[in-house]
Amino acid sequence: ITLSFLSSCSYSQKKSVRMLEKSQGLPYDVIVVPGVPLENGKWSRIMKARVYWSKFLIDRGIANHVMYSGSAVYTPYVEAEVMAMYAEAIGIPKDKIYVEAKAEHSTENIYYSHKYARKLGFERIALATDPFQSRMLKRFIKNKVSGKVGVIPIVFDTLKTMEPLMIDPVIDYQSTSVNDFTALTDRKSFLERMRGTMGKTLNEDYYE
Repeated sequence: ITLSFLSSCSYSQKKSVRMLEKSQGLPYDVIVVPGVPLENGKWSRIMKARVYWSKFLIDRGIANHVMYSGSAVYTPYVEAEVMAMYAEAIGIPKDKIYVEAKAEHSTENIYYSHKYARKLGFERIALATDPFQSRMLKRFIKNKVSGKVGVIPIVFDTLKTMEPLMIDPVIDYQSTSVNDFTALTDRKSFLERMRGTMGKTLNEDYYE
């Protein structure tokens, strides 16, 4: 039952490929990539996948810019800034990288990044993340963000072909730390965190 549930909440690789093919043509002005916390001072496989997927989309001309989104949520290090450092280290030009550092939940990642991107003048915007998160955010994007926002789930077969060329750069992640840090789990109860995950605690004043 659990596997069936997870499968129903994630795009299949065939569906991801079709969504990638559909996204080709007129480039997106910016893709939004949700944050992932560091693990013991290193990027996790999930963070690496999301950053390299954004590089693939920019290298292929599917997107012109990338916006990494995420505050210091579970560790003292700002997720978006860490990902931006890795992105630059693997070859994404700095002038193509933006950072949104207020979001603490996946719903906030796309909601705040969309507002920020629009404020910067970007019009064609897409979410670029793993198939599970892409599927989970689909309805929220349509109902709360904009029906015009695209979704480009990671095609893991494509990432596998890139793997021999992937590097693991060393970055100065300590420079992204915040003072007086308290983890989200210590600041908010389980129910409060669930409300945030469901997009019930959005601050609509951000990026006005």
